[in-house]
Amino acid sequence: MSVTIEILLWVMVSVFFLVGLAGSIIPGMPGPPVVFAGALIYGLLTGFAEIGWVLLLVLGLLAGVSQLLDYLASAYGAKKFGGSSWGIWGSLIGGLVGFFIFNIPGMIGGLFAGAVIMELWKGKKDTRTALKVGGGSLLGFLGGTLMKVVFSLLMIGLFLVDVLG
Repeated sequence: MSVTIEILLWVMVSVFFLVGLAGSIIPGMPGPPVVFAGALIYGLLTGFAEIGWVLLLVLGLLAGVSQLLDYLASAYGAKKFGGSSWGIWGSLIGGLVGFFIFNIPGMIGGLFAGAVIMELWKGKKDTRTALKVGGGSLLGFLGGTLMKVVFSLLMIGLFLVDVLG
């Protein structure tokens, strides 16, 4: 493989990894699966000469598990603090609306506000309980986000150790 092609390949993989890391923070973007896609494309373009199927299987499993745990984390946070499905939906919708209006700070505020508003309005919860649900939803989201970042960094590290090591 020529040096130019190898440089372009590494630039492309790096872009996938950076987008995957960003996607670990931004709601609605699948961070770890994007990291997996970068590793898979690298394997396809190099004829799997430098990356094995076992590593790709491990990276795929890590990506899938991280997505599943992320979805469960927010719901668990809201439920743990007394939330209903209304609070979970409110948190999701509030987070997305907040993100599109005010970016990351709006998303964080929207997660909390959405859960509180929906619990007060549709869940018929008292103010104290609704605030607890909003806090629980926010904690669950932050825990899930941290977990996705850790999974993405682990996946990138495993890839680099396998390819460069």
